[in-house]
Amino acid sequence: MSDLKFSTLALKPELLSNLESLGYESMTPIQAQSLPDILKGKDVIGQGKTGSGKTAAFGLGLLQKLDVKRFRIQSLILCPTRELADQVAKEIRRLARSIHNIKVLTLCGGMPFGPQIGSLEHGAHIVVGTPGRVEEHVIKGTLNLENLNLLILDEADRMLDMGFQPALDNIVRRAPDDRQTLLFSATFPNKIKQISERIMTKPGMVKVESTHDDSSITQHFYKVADNDQRLEALRLLLMQHKPESAVVFCNTKKDAQIVADKLIAFGFSTLALHGDLEQRDRDQTLVRFANKSANVLVATDVAARGLDIDNLDAVFNFHIALDTEVHVHRIGRTGRAGSKGIACSIFSDKESYKVALLEDYLNRKIVGEELPDFNVLHDAVMRPQMITIQIDGGKRDKVRPGDILGALTGENGIKGDQVGKINVSQNFAYVAVKRSAHKLAIKKLEKGKIKGRNFRVRVIRG
Repeated sequence: MSDLKFSTLALKPELLSNLESLGYESMTPIQAQSLPDILKGKDVIGQGKTGSGKTAAFGLGLLQKLDVKRFRIQSLILCPTRELADQVAKEIRRLARSIHNIKVLTLCGGMPFGPQIGSLEHGAHIVVGTPGRVEEHVIKGTLNLENLNLLILDEADRMLDMGFQPALDNIVRRAPDDRQTLLFSATFPNKIKQISERIMTKPGMVKVESTHDDSSITQHFYKVADNDQRLEALRLLLMQHKPESAVVFCNTKKDAQIVADKLIAFGFSTLALHGDLEQRDRDQTLVRFANKSANVLVATDVAARGLDIDNLDAVFNFHIALDTEVHVHRIGRTGRAGSKGIACSIFSDKESYKVALLEDYLNRKIVGEELPDFNVLHDAVMRPQMITIQIDGGKRDKVRPGDILGALTGENGIKGDQVGKINVSQNFAYVAVKRSAHKLAIKKLEKGKIKGRNFRVRVIRG
């Protein structure tokens, strides 16, 4: 945190009072450095990792600029994934609580197109979406950008990694030239530099160092001879540390799936997250990992962007990241909010070039440590505490989290502290319950009613 308070900014009184009610007092470094220029209407490039507070930075700039009385789309925020878009829209709504009648609309792929057209016809002030779907609406004429005065690219590096450059170019071509543009990115490769030069006017550059305090994240490095030994090393490390919640990073989709399959065969509660998953499978994977129904998530960097997981115990790099800043971004997902975290990276001689770059970046000599003793393999593999139950009813059925909690904890039900996270989407709801209580929970949901109706329920397993 910086020492600068939000109250030092020329923000609308209702925004300041809402920030106070949310407990936001001091600005994070990226907010303190970027908000003065954002509020002046200047173009800004912000470089900072996930969790740096960039969403509030551009969100406050957007809400300060917004004219609620003009019921036209004035701001467009582009994100690489649906999960990140949902997260950003949620944060904007929180920041806008004290301003009445603000309409925020999400437009993402993997969702039906028709209802989105209907929502656009009803009008909105702010659109948050993924480039492919937003481009589709713009081309079909269902999304009109002529009143746009603020364009925000969030996680711009990942959008380019995912092949969204043509869609971005197409959207920018159809947006008014006379607009403010904000670009946020965890890393700043040449591709980002080039796109910023094309679409921005004299942007200010704000960079928050992506370094991590050694007291909160302990980094370990392990040298292996080949891929078989790499998998063996990962298995030994997982057995030694027994993380309740860990992400294993792979550099390719193929590796992510292979590693996940092998860990499952060894008995680990494991999920894979990569670009080849169907949207519904991706949604379920994210829900199950976030609610502690699986211990290990094997992911690619692109797929893990927008992953909002609290209390991640450990990060394992199955391969060294292709980019040193990506390595720092990966390990920054553990040891957050003052908690301790472990980062274990596995490397071979073939990766000596990447290791040398990492040594320069971290300003330390990387020496392979000794792997855990094989005796750890005699221990029982850790099982997740929670189990996820899917309910075939969601927002369209007016199902709310409170209805599910009530159905589970009613007469002869399970205890409130045996219920974990509840996620309600458009068509489904997911509830995490303690493993010891899941049979009674299923029985309660099958025999009881939610909103006066019976819904089909089932346990989601890998």
